[in-house]
Amino acid sequence: MKIARLTSTLSVCPQVGLAEVGAVAAQGFKSLICNRPDGEGADQPTHEEMAAAASAQGLQFHYLPIVSGQVSDADAQAFGELLAKAPAPALAYCRSGMRSATLWALSSKLATPAAELIDTARRAGYELSALMPRLMAWSVPGLVGERTDAEHAVVIIGGGAAGIAAAASLLARAPGLDIAIVDPAEAHYYQPGWTLVGAGVFEPEKTVRKMAGLIPKGVHWIKAAVAGFEPEQDAVMLEGGRVVRYRMLIVCPGLKLDWAAIPGLAETLGRNGVVSNYRYDLAPCTWQQVRQLRRGRALFTQPPMPIKCAGAPQKALYLSCDHWRRAGLQGQIATEFYNAGAVLFGVADYVPALMEYVHRYQVQLNFGHTLTAVDGPNRIASFSRLLPGGERETVQRSFDLLHAVPPQCAPDFIKASPLADAAGWVDLDPGTLRHRRFANVFGLGDAGNTSNAKTAAAARKQAPVVAHNVVAALRDEPLSARYDGYGSCPLTVERGKIVLAEFAYGGQLKPSFPRFVIDGRKPSRLAWLLKERILPPLYWQGMLKGREWLAQPELVG
Repeated sequence: MKIARLTSTLSVCPQVGLAEVGAVAAQGFKSLICNRPDGEGADQPTHEEMAAAASAQGLQFHYLPIVSGQVSDADAQAFGELLAKAPAPALAYCRSGMRSATLWALSSKLATPAAELIDTARRAGYELSALMPRLMAWSVPGLVGERTDAEHAVVIIGGGAAGIAAAASLLARAPGLDIAIVDPAEAHYYQPGWTLVGAGVFEPEKTVRKMAGLIPKGVHWIKAAVAGFEPEQDAVMLEGGRVVRYRMLIVCPGLKLDWAAIPGLAETLGRNGVVSNYRYDLAPCTWQQVRQLRRGRALFTQPPMPIKCAGAPQKALYLSCDHWRRAGLQGQIATEFYNAGAVLFGVADYVPALMEYVHRYQVQLNFGHTLTAVDGPNRIASFSRLLPGGERETVQRSFDLLHAVPPQCAPDFIKASPLADAAGWVDLDPGTLRHRRFANVFGLGDAGNTSNAKTAAAARKQAPVVAHNVVAALRDEPLSARYDGYGSCPLTVERGKIVLAEFAYGGQLKPSFPRFVIDGRKPSRLAWLLKERILPPLYWQGMLKGREWLAQPELVG
């Protein structure tokens, strides 16, 4: 935890962990201020969790969440008013500390010269020179059109699986191409592994690596959050006011897990039997709670589509049930699956095999049920149920274990941008993956509005298509690469067996292997070995290195 002192009454720092709150109090701070909205990062504690930890250490906690790159003057005023009443000294934090430092500078501009504020922040490790116009005046017309802080041939928004794979595939086609990846995160996660972490198969440390070690050699890493887009001017605005220009833009920031959309869920995660494999720090809790449960009721939920890896909620269900069956506890634990959708799985060919396991594990299926609230201390989950006539009613169920999956949406800076469709997703042509309105903008991964499954396997197939078409666009050539909607969902139906669902647009089956090797419609030991032993190194050493094994793009024309 790197703490930077701005004044005698305020310091700022990157994300504070739950285990670090005691150290904050030990250093003499009286107040802790969170400027980071819940759900930004996979390993981020909620503000309710932080408030409880701060209270236990005698700290006054304040929550003033600011969307990355969108610090308004009203936000700065609220921050200044908060500092005036909070016990000093105070420590403010966000993802990197930049938002907190920006709030401080803007809240202090009437009392302190702009140059002094920028010098103070620079000594503390935060470069706020891009704020100079805002520190000296309320607005500067035409700012974006008149300035450029950086310029690259290709700018990629997002350093997740899609972004790094796209950069690596670009370099494989055009060595030396000027590429920049924009992402503020320090860590990169192999999220498909979290299902196996939640089942005790993987250690969580196997699913995370430092971002710095994964950025392809020669690619610039702009370690900042995006504030907005000006596609008419080929510009991206970053946190702090910086402007980056591009010839080609690739947008792949992932999606947002909206934990706060379900009242009561965020504050009880990891406690009261409430777990989720959708967060790095919570997946180990799933395995711990599953092992500890000896009797009672276990609820597993799936929110409305689209979500990241639509099979993941079921994977948690099947692997938990398999453990209880092997431990001789199946008859003592009532297991229920609450799915907001109307079917068990969207591709009908795989449903018969899944239903066999539903019957084997004696799972009660409940379709048309959406989790709407969680009362953790009393262990009550509330669901909105769709009735045959179209009406909805609220159903409450007690639980001893609740595996909750949050609703998911595009990041806020995407939803509010010109790149978004009416639903907030990046508006892409499903074949070329080029933006429907801006010819030099492409996209892939979970933030796009294409109808494929949102999985790492989809991004693995999309990255070469985008790379091929971006290079073609740079050369003023036709876009000949096409994405067929391929996605894969290895459904872990028991420890040691997987139903390997592979499909393209429209639910068309798209197997990678002959059926005599792996018949994806049936549970397979070989498919389990593929997921456990082959796919992780294929991800780290293949996909992220631009090696397109079984992922070469289809070319037309």
